[in-house]
Amino acid sequence: MKELTPKQLRAVCRASDLKCKSSADFPPLKDIVGQKRALQALSFGLEIGDHGFNIYVSGAHGTGRTTAVTTYLNEIAAKDPAPSDVVYVSNFSDPYQPKALMLSAGKGKGLVVDLDNFIEASRNAITKMLESEEYANSREDRRSQYERQRNDILTDMQEKAQKAGFALRGTQTGLVIVPVVEGEEVKRSQVAKMSAEDRESIENRREALETELRKLFMKLQTLERELVQELRKMEEEAVRFTLNPIIDDFLDEYTNYPEISEFIHAIAKDITGNLSIFMGQQGGNVTGPPQQQPRRISPEEFSKRYRANLIVDNSEQEGAPVLIVTNPTYSNLFGRIEKESRFGTLFTDFSMIRPGALHKVNGGYLVVPIRELLTSPLSYQALKRALQNNHIIIEEPAEQAGFLSMKTLRPEPIPLKVKVVIIGDPFIYRQLYILDPDFRELFKVKADFDTSMERSEKNIKLYCQFIRSLTHKEELRELSVEAIAEIVDYSSRLADNQTKLSVQFSVIADVIREANYYAKEARTRLIERKHIIQALEARLYRSNLLEEKIRELIQKEVILITTKGEVVGQINGLSVLSLGDFAFGRPSRVTASVAPGRGRVIDIEREAGLGGNIHHKGVHILSGYLSERFGRDKPLSLSARLVFEQSYSGVEGDSASSTELYALLSALSGVAIQQRFAVTGSVNQQGEVQAIGGVNEKIEGYFAVCKLTGLTGDQGVLIPKANIQNLMLKEEVVKAVEAGKFHIFAVETIDEGIALLTGKPASEINELADKRLKEMANVMREYSTSPK
Repeated sequence: MKELTPKQLRAVCRASDLKCKSSADFPPLKDIVGQKRALQALSFGLEIGDHGFNIYVSGAHGTGRTTAVTTYLNEIAAKDPAPSDVVYVSNFSDPYQPKALMLSAGKGKGLVVDLDNFIEASRNAITKMLESEEYANSREDRRSQYERQRNDILTDMQEKAQKAGFALRGTQTGLVIVPVVEGEEVKRSQVAKMSAEDRESIENRREALETELRKLFMKLQTLERELVQELRKMEEEAVRFTLNPIIDDFLDEYTNYPEISEFIHAIAKDITGNLSIFMGQQGGNVTGPPQQQPRRISPEEFSKRYRANLIVDNSEQEGAPVLIVTNPTYSNLFGRIEKESRFGTLFTDFSMIRPGALHKVNGGYLVVPIRELLTSPLSYQALKRALQNNHIIIEEPAEQAGFLSMKTLRPEPIPLKVKVVIIGDPFIYRQLYILDPDFRELFKVKADFDTSMERSEKNIKLYCQFIRSLTHKEELRELSVEAIAEIVDYSSRLADNQTKLSVQFSVIADVIREANYYAKEARTRLIERKHIIQALEARLYRSNLLEEKIRELIQKEVILITTKGEVVGQINGLSVLSLGDFAFGRPSRVTASVAPGRGRVIDIEREAGLGGNIHHKGVHILSGYLSERFGRDKPLSLSARLVFEQSYSGVEGDSASSTELYALLSALSGVAIQQRFAVTGSVNQQGEVQAIGGVNEKIEGYFAVCKLTGLTGDQGVLIPKANIQNLMLKEEVVKAVEAGKFHIFAVETIDEGIALLTGKPASEINELADKRLKEMANVMREYSTSPK
């Protein structure tokens, strides 16, 4: 046991050690600070390739995980080639399944322009061809031939009618056969007045003539069909002949893309089959997904089917893409198919396909926060499926989930090659690793981000560079050397260790930003130490209302805490209350009572349902200590009760186990504990005092109470010796220790602690306790043997 000196209570960064005038003397930080292990894992995951070696970055919030990962990925990605452009085009054989074309970076934008030019050039060339004299003469020659053949057939029909005694007359309903008698056409009413023999003769001749004419009509229809077919064939051949040089010129730029050659020839075939619509000679009726009824479209709208939908353009991409998706919804990751209302129905086509993050980052690196991924419906499962199948499939979310099935577009899947980096905390990693076999197969690399790094001269310099980077990037005032020193010390306070620096850079950055505000208000050129202190005090003031209320209750003696005098079986324990953004130490009165019994130590907090499992474990350890120390020559025949007085919320942790043991030894020995002390520390069955957490908050909490009730110069705290390295106390406490107004003792064993607390040797306390236990054993023996 020893009393600690002021130099042991905190590590101090001296301004003279920094060898600078301000943060402006340092270059901006280029390297990632304090995460060597994590970066090695990250590097391994990126270099090993596919087969499930995606990366889970694990660490506490605020440790710079996202910034560090993206910085590192950008450095790696800059050395990689830019990935392919992605273009969706029409599938003329199945409009519901648009085709995907993959082109080298920058080619996609050129394809869009080239297709527009191709369409315009094709329309102009076809127009010129259709208006050419040669083509007109060819069509006219064939029409003239048809007219001659048609006239011959009509003449033959007239001659056959005359020979049979009839005349042919054209009407709105077609040709009509009219009987001719003595050179005159006879009406139906006149025929009815003829003799039966004449009428029969006319009818027989009519039937024979109709048979002949029917054959001639069929010949005429065949001739018309042949004319249409030949004109159509002539037009198609002329169009193909016209488009061939345009196609060849177009394909000169895409010799290495057979799928584009296939697509451009499909366009030529579709233009030929829909020439009248393409040329605007007539409106067209077309059907397409997912319309309910055919609709009339203009030539301009019709031509959209020949254009390209560039969903990924890497023309300006240097290196592989790195993309952070902070809102990883299903549509944001995998894209969507938009629809628009036309004439009361929903319409879509390949031009309404929109990309997701996986399309944009394909060939690069995707960074996703795990909490947002897991809370976005469908996203996590769909991402795993995409990584397993190495394809990106654009589907309707409702259909993908199996809620709804409707006929819509099913774009061709795109090959996926991406490295996924998930950022989360250790708890989620453990749960996914245990519960999800797919996760273990897909995310084989874990990069653990630490919360602290060594407080070395090199790392302090890196900290200065981080500060310089922040002030430069956000255009803040530079920090004076004294302000930098204060930040370094505060960093060790965050790390709860004199030999460490915290890497919770988000917290450090917020302090500097707030200090910059106060420096701006004061109109100083630099952020001074007083501004850093002002920022820290302001952050404390905004969060410590509950702490002040509890201290007020202690001052008014509503909550009973004694810092003077001596009491048997009573001691001041120390605990930490955490409010999320703020934690503070709170002294609590711990009491113990003993009586003859069956060797049981009762934890009243546990009995009341307020004690946690770890606290209850600490109480059992006390029983083990008592058995080891006092139970070798006799049964422990006591009933002991331990309680945190005026505690109305849960008690958890074993940091008060030594405190409870001191109170119990006092109650057994009958020796009073000096109430000027407060105690923290856990204990094992051998009586060794072990390290605990929150040591700074606990000491400062008790110091604040002593200050309220009046510092007497002999008050102090007992802490485990193992916690000396964790001390980063406030300057106010250090000065009080230096002035002899407050004391801090480090103990290694219960014997050291009980001697200090009672002012008597530990051997005497133990002897008195052992004597009391023997008396209790005798009482229990006599009671058990006495007649009932």
